[in-house]
Amino acid sequence: MDFWQVFPVAVALVLVLEGVLPFLSPARWRSMVVLVAQLDDRAIRRFGFGSMLLGLGLLYLVN
Repeated sequence: MDFWQVFPVAVALVLVLEGVLPFLSPARWRSMVVLVAQLDDRAIRRFGFGSMLLGLGLLYLVN
């Protein structure tokens, strides 16, 4: 498959997954956003780095 065929599908899936929690439980999502806003930059970076590593690991296992 071509990159330009796969990339929009990947972006669409990210948007669907990101929208599930605010759709199902907006109050819980709002409280989670407030909690994340109170975290320091280092904690947010660590979480982002961990998410990227998990994503790369999943991609490796799938392919």
